[in-house]
This record gives sequence, C-alpha cells and structure tokens, in this order.
Amino acid sequence: MEAIGRVPGRVVGSHRTKFYGLSTCVWCKKARQLLEELGAEFDYVYVDLVEGKDREAVLAELTRLGRGETFPTLVIDGSDCIVGFKPDEIRRALGS
Repeated sequence: MEAIGRVPGRVVGSHRTKFYGLSTCVWCKKARQLLEELGAEFDYVYVDLVEGKDREAVLAELTRLGRGETFPTLVIDGSDCIVGFKPDEIRRALGS
C-alpha cells in the first residue's frame, strides 16, 4: 500500500478531494471505498505510513485544518472537512 497517492476516478475535476486515513482503520477503508464507488478523483495520505518530515508536514496540515489526528478526514475543495465515516455528508459534499 502506498503512503501517498492519487486515484483518478471517473468524475474528474468536479471537486478537489483529499483523503487522510490510517492503513489499519476500518472506517478509513469504508470512506475510501465510498469515494471510489462514487467515481471521485482524490488524493490520499495514509498518515501511519508516512515518515520523517513528510509526516510532520501532514500532521501540521491536519492541525491547521483544526481536525487534529482524527481519521478518516476528507478535505473537499480545500476547506470543507468531513471527519469520520459519514456517507450522507460525503455524498452531499461531492454532489452525488
């Protein structure tokens, strides 16, 4: 499993979505699966697999967003944050 990457999706360019999760988290797996089912294009970061300065930068970004280390965290269009597996909120935010 890659620590950082991008899923191209079928619905390209409609929203900028970033997924922060843990590789061992059941709710993170469900959130990612939902994004994939919706055909969303998204960048992902598995925080537990990132090391060194990259990890520090990821944690600083989560702190800046005011979400701390809570997973899954989805950031849509740079500002709309959804923390936890909330399928209805995710669908609404992505217009699905």
